[in-house]
Amino acid sequence: MKVDNITLAFGNKTILRDITLDFKESEFVFLIGHSGSGKTTLIRSLIGDFKPVVGDIILDNNLALYKNMKEEILLSYRRNVGVIFQDYKLLESKKVYENIAFAMEVCGYKDGIIRKKVPDALERVGLLMKKDKFVYELSGGEKQRVAIARALVNDPQLIIGDEPTGNLDPVTAIEVMNVFDDLNRDGKTVILATHDKNIVDTFRKRVIAFKDKEVISDTQNGIYNLN
Repeated sequence: MKVDNITLAFGNKTILRDITLDFKESEFVFLIGHSGSGKTTLIRSLIGDFKPVVGDIILDNNLALYKNMKEEILLSYRRNVGVIFQDYKLLESKKVYENIAFAMEVCGYKDGIIRKKVPDALERVGLLMKKDKFVYELSGGEKQRVAIARALVNDPQLIIGDEPTGNLDPVTAIEVMNVFDDLNRDGKTVILATHDKNIVDTFRKRVIAFKDKEVISDTQNGIYNLN
């Protein structure tokens, strides 16, 4: 995937300007920056939810994500990107299994496939034993792992997270990050926006830093540095 010279804006307010980035297959990338630096807006653009005013997102098949893209192709792309948010976006009154099954039902999966894929996804994140627990009974770290499991049911190659550890204590945040790290070791491309210095410095992945509407650094095995 390539971010090809994009500019992102809300009305007359420019959020990011002239951004060009290459994301390689099976890469792990942190996007860092102060609040309001454009990380979340870039994430929205990468998942097909925010059209650049200039430039485009070029997919691995050389298709431009936004230019002349038909709605059905855009929807297909979105279904094949696993997205995880800071606030989980789970149904608290439903059980763990039901949360993931419901997401699959919305995507049109048949019952037999759901019965197979849901346990597989929960086992991947270490929560199969809690499939019959209500979401409100879970800890924050467990809720985020349910959200990751939900993102995995389509077996996406690309996993994108917007502050996925933002609501977690430091120990739990590392536990959740280990799940992302394992997925990356299995060949998934992982792109995470974060403001958590400890996580970035601990995992030492590629780090892209944003400041003043621009990329100020792009470092392999990087640390959290906005200077």
